[in-house]
Amino acid sequence: MALGNRCLPPGGRMPGANGRLRPGPHARGGRKLGHPRTIRRPGEPGGPAGDAAPGGRKEADVRPLCRVAEARGLGPGDRSAGDEPGSQAVLRAGGFRALGDALPRHRSGAPRSGRRQRVTAPRRESSLVRAVGVWGLAASIVNVTVGGGIFRLPAAAAAALGAGAPIAYVVCAAAMGLIALCFAEAGSRVDMTGGPYAYVEVAFGPFVGFLAGVHVWLLGTLAVAAVATIFADSIGALAPALDGAAPRALFLVTIFLLLSGVNIRGIRQGVLLNGVATVAKLLPLLLLIGVGMFCLQPANLAWTERPTPGSVARASILLIFAFSGIESALVPSGEIKEVRKTVPRAIFLAMTLITGLYLALQMVAQGVLGGGLGSQRAPLAEAAARVLGPSGRTLLLVGATVSMFGYVSGMTLAVPRALYAFGRDGFLPRQVAAIHPRFRTPYVAIVLQSAIVCSLAITNGFERLAILANLATLLLYGTCCLAAWRLRRLGDPASGSPLQAPVAGLVPFTACAVILWLLTSVTRQEWMVAAGVILVASLLFLATRGRRKRDA
Repeated sequence: MALGNRCLPPGGRMPGANGRLRPGPHARGGRKLGHPRTIRRPGEPGGPAGDAAPGGRKEADVRPLCRVAEARGLGPGDRSAGDEPGSQAVLRAGGFRALGDALPRHRSGAPRSGRRQRVTAPRRESSLVRAVGVWGLAASIVNVTVGGGIFRLPAAAAAALGAGAPIAYVVCAAAMGLIALCFAEAGSRVDMTGGPYAYVEVAFGPFVGFLAGVHVWLLGTLAVAAVATIFADSIGALAPALDGAAPRALFLVTIFLLLSGVNIRGIRQGVLLNGVATVAKLLPLLLLIGVGMFCLQPANLAWTERPTPGSVARASILLIFAFSGIESALVPSGEIKEVRKTVPRAIFLAMTLITGLYLALQMVAQGVLGGGLGSQRAPLAEAAARVLGPSGRTLLLVGATVSMFGYVSGMTLAVPRALYAFGRDGFLPRQVAAIHPRFRTPYVAIVLQSAIVCSLAITNGFERLAILANLATLLLYGTCCLAAWRLRRLGDPASGSPLQAPVAGLVPFTACAVILWLLTSVTRQEWMVAAGVILVASLLFLATRGRRKRDA
């Protein structure tokens, strides 16, 4: 990684090439170090054994988190993917719920003393173009949030709560509103690319930041596998010959082989599906709502029993799957205009639209299908069949299939960059960060990620994968809420005034309390999976410390 000269963060420490903070020229103890030199690693483009970037010039390896060019999918000067920043290209590539480049490469550092100090973003961020406004950010949040899960979740919510399922949506919306407040405040204090992963690392240091990055990769992996199961079910509904276990597994293997090949060939091919997937996702849903509202049966919406708090918590932790996505849209914080105004406005605009859409879909499905909703594998398609006839069912299935294929394709493009970053930074073998000599993409990481996701999709059902993904999501969200509180204690940003919500001191702890309540519905087996991930990640961090120090 190449490090250019930049202003020192508070505490006199500066980021090292391996993502650790090391003493700067005015570190404590009087020890002075010179400015960091450009460091290029063997085998990377621009390194001792690397190739020249397109155009004949060497490229330094400093890019903001989530830039697709990190993996050399686009060379310098190659901006044909809509001339937009690489992070936005990924966000538009099918609802990227994961992370772009895993761990933040830039951080402000935590002050050592008890004094309140200003949090400063690295000077490198000023070179990014701040072009994302309120509507652009809100659209990104809606696009990455409204994914394949909504085509299946109304049935799961109805199975748990019956006609009382809208309660779980309201609970999720309230929880995400509190979490969004924490994200908005943290974003106003750390206005640099990296989003919540940057917030956590600035607040708590590299170890907690690494754990956050691991959970980001985990939730992205599990989310893709969960949506892939619905995708296979939708294909089985359209083509009954593919509905059996063996044909379903063969279909999933074929799809992931295809997507791996497409994404290895380059980022442009991976981005092409995004526009079609977005339109195919929203238009059938809006059509179903518009027609279905006139076909509701009031008796189907009547409550037969009062939901218990435990059942509401279990349904809510499943439905959080349909609300997660804010963390992905906030990753390119260094490219958002007027962060302190844009982020909170866009979050609440997007949350209002998403909650209204979900409540309308749940009411239409419940009002049309009644008690049979909970047993449906494709609930919205069955509701469309009742309202619009066989053609409506086909329309919803085709829309869902295209949408989920676009999501899985986009995530197959985005999530492998996490494995690439882990390999590049020394947490995984260097071979994982290998770059294809012709296509300049992280082909080993793409193949490895596709194999993991395909195996999970074949051997698990949607509900189990969704709950495990949500467990990782809630742990990440809880850490981000605490990071917002910690960042407030560290001090105000160097420029501008940070966002402070009413009774801001209570918001992070209220959000954490809601998250803890949702986590009470997690089973012991699911907790063991989460604990195992944290243990393995911690051991990996410690075991690779020496190698990362040598590479610094």
